Amino acid sequence: MNVNFKLFFWSLVPLFIFTQNKSIDHTDLYLPYLENKKIGLVVNQNSKIDNIHLIDSLINLGINVKSIFAPEHGFKINYGAGEKIKNDSFKNIPIYSLYGDKKKPSPTLLKDLDLILFDIQDVGVRFYTYISTLHYVMEACAETKTPLIVLDRDNLNSNYIDGPVLDLNYRSFVGMHEVPVLYGMTIGEYALMINGEDWLSDSLKCDLKVIPFSKKNDYYITNSQLNDPPSPNLKTNFSIFLYPTLCYFEGTVISIGRGTDYPFQILGAPELDGAKISHGFSKYLSANEFSFTPKSRMESKNPKFKNKECFGLKFFLRDDSTYLKYNQIDLDLIISTYLAYPKENIFFNSFFNKLAGNSTLMNKIKLGWDSKRIRNSWVSDLNDFLKIREKYLLYKRK
Repeated sequence: MNVNFKLFFWSLVPLFIFTQNKSIDHTDLYLPYLENKKIGLVVNQNSKIDNIHLIDSLINLGINVKSIFAPEHGFKINYGAGEKIKNDSFKNIPIYSLYGDKKKPSPTLLKDLDLILFDIQDVGVRFYTYISTLHYVMEACAETKTPLIVLDRDNLNSNYIDGPVLDLNYRSFVGMHEVPVLYGMTIGEYALMINGEDWLSDSLKCDLKVIPFSKKNDYYITNSQLNDPPSPNLKTNFSIFLYPTLCYFEGTVISIGRGTDYPFQILGAPELDGAKISHGFSKYLSANEFSFTPKSRMESKNPKFKNKECFGLKFFLRDDSTYLKYNQIDLDLIISTYLAYPKENIFFNSFFNKLAGNSTLMNKIKLGWDSKRIRNSWVSDLNDFLKIREKYLLYKRK
């Protein structure tokens, strides 16, 4: 069966299912670049067209897939946060980890490849590490003159901009670029920004193509809900909505529910009183006092406060139709939890500044700044970022 016939066959797969996932639905835009080439893929278990994995789709189309590169959590999304990932194989294709000691593909791994194809579902938050993997893949491709194609995907936060812009003194794998926590872009748009703003080392340029997930020039970003978890502890769209706020608590003494059925939907600690906590999500959510006991499980083998009962809050949707229309970091929740904790002197740890991308947010909370004053301090940097972002948007926003 020749490639052109296979392409025609796959074009008949229902478009509705593809666009419902807000992922690539038109192989005709990128297949010509892959024909008769040795291809490396940066993918995980969610890199699907319909319910068929991209690897299977390409193999069925006669594409020569030589290598697979996996981000944090591994190809099968079965490793917890920060967990070391072993190299593996899938259908006799070697899988190389891009997390841990070797975050960037080596020239040796790229030397026999003609092109890299990147297809990872992002969530639009700076400290979510898939965009850091994207950076290192782009850098490796630029260094070896290997072309890179990014298959774009929408995400739940691609309309929202909020949070402090990263101070490069706090650059790390959970924040590499001068962007806010919520940067309001798809991963394809973000790749264009990395290249266009000379953020790769030595101002290298990657031979980059972004394949949009919609052929419509007037396509509006709609904050697509996901059908599959993008990582082990973001189990629901609701947890992705809460993630930009609750992830800050990873830099504190507070648990956000790792080791439970509700990661990134609850918070608590053994010495916390949930009744003393207020939050700013009231338009969309309600929160009840809640207790939980983290246990070791696949996605969190050693959770904070393992086997200890914690007390705090569990969040619930108040209106399913409105919460997706707006999202921002709930500073009131962070501040009130800090004030409610009986030992303020041990509330924060050093990871908080990496997540915040600065030391000023922690200092302002300790000094008693309210959420409005803190958010006003971000305005100038956010306005500067908006001017940069505008240059790389592929889709309209309402």
